[in-house]
Amino acid sequence: MARPDDPATASRARQVPPHSEEAERGLLGSMMVDAARAIDLSLERRISAESFYIPAHRTIFEAILDLHEKGRPVDLLTVGQRLRDQDKLNLIGGVSYIEGLIDSTPTSAALEYYIEIVRQKHILRRIIETSNEAIEACYRLGDENADVLLDDFSQKLFDISHYQARSVIPWSEAIKETMVHIEHIFETKTGVTGIPTGFVDIDRITGGFQPADMIVIAARPSMGKTSLAMNIAEYVAMGEVCDHQPRPVAIFSLEMPRQALAKRMLCSRAGISSHRLLKGILPADEHQRLVHAAADLQKARLFVDDTANLEVVELRARARRLKKQYDIQLVVVDYLQMLNYTQKSGEGRQRETAAISAALKSMAKELNVPVVVLSQLSRAPETRDKIAVPKLSDLRDSGSIEQDADVVMLLRRPCKYPSDPEASDKTLAIVDFAKHRNGPTGEIRLNFFEETTRFANRLQTDTAAGEFRPSSGEF
Repeated sequence: MARPDDPATASRARQVPPHSEEAERGLLGSMMVDAARAIDLSLERRISAESFYIPAHRTIFEAILDLHEKGRPVDLLTVGQRLRDQDKLNLIGGVSYIEGLIDSTPTSAALEYYIEIVRQKHILRRIIETSNEAIEACYRLGDENADVLLDDFSQKLFDISHYQARSVIPWSEAIKETMVHIEHIFETKTGVTGIPTGFVDIDRITGGFQPADMIVIAARPSMGKTSLAMNIAEYVAMGEVCDHQPRPVAIFSLEMPRQALAKRMLCSRAGISSHRLLKGILPADEHQRLVHAAADLQKARLFVDDTANLEVVELRARARRLKKQYDIQLVVVDYLQMLNYTQKSGEGRQRETAAISAALKSMAKELNVPVVVLSQLSRAPETRDKIAVPKLSDLRDSGSIEQDADVVMLLRRPCKYPSDPEASDKTLAIVDFAKHRNGPTGEIRLNFFEETTRFANRLQTDTAAGEFRPSSGEF
């Protein structure tokens, strides 16, 4: 804990926390002069009993709020009587104190001014309180689990800003906003309500990746799950989707360094083989395509973090900073099994993975953005049958991934298994939507060009060519 002989600690102890007695008195007086307007506006701005520093003011506010919730008038007489019934009138200084509040606030003209001062002072007190807790925790903790402590208090500070920024939205406003959204869907006729991915059939089944959703792309190694995620990230960041709107995308690449990721994306966009690029032998036309691809990708709103062995709590803290600084609209994590959660590591890998999965879902909700998480599948598909069709139960290390995910996409390529009836189709990639919390499930088909690690929409003229037929629901 903080050292008692620390001059800074002693100085803080002598300081009075930020507050404004005049603003608190003005706000309470306004509530008794113009109750309906003052109370509703205060509640909309999230004024609570804790917003008042002076104890008597907290008590009076609670009495006012109690009367308001019961539909009773709020004035000098009713507030005084309510406090008298609670044996609290003498604690706040008697009826004369309440009369003084009204006398000093003849009108509610400055109501919004009072509310904002009280709100701001409350925020400052909460920041100070949280900071003091962090200081004491640092002294107790030493240098162990510092990343966990940092994430914990970053979250607490974020919660302060998030709580204070929100306001109570009337139901009529919610309906109005929703109808605007619905009208936009009718006008565009795309059926996409979330972030478009650039792949027609993925958007058809999901309506685009939805805010706060955790989308898991799972596959056995070398099936192309990283390529699919990077293609989606590229399309979203470049605005090469149905609404042509570029969006900032954060990529956490735990396995691949950023240079390798950039090279893969360059070759994919230019349509050239990365193997030939390594040899330094490229025809003039391919070199020119590579230059054009580099010029295009320099404009992409991509933010890449290639830190290895990243703790999930640190990943959340970094994503939170990126959201605040760049307003990222999509997060890609490659991949889940390479994340750590030191606090849970002693409980076994399954429990640790479950905690990581829960943390990623919580991050999606907190940032209100879709989070695409890549995940390995166990060997079970290959031991179960010769064509290795994966199931939800094959998600590696933990069934919690299946539970936390809103969407699970199981990726396979028949050409990898000679016994598969479609093994001769070298470009076929099948994505099975094995779970979709808010929509239909079913398989879609894409083209995958392995040499350039590029996925593409597949022509859908008949079932053999990949006609999409959902197993449930309609579009």
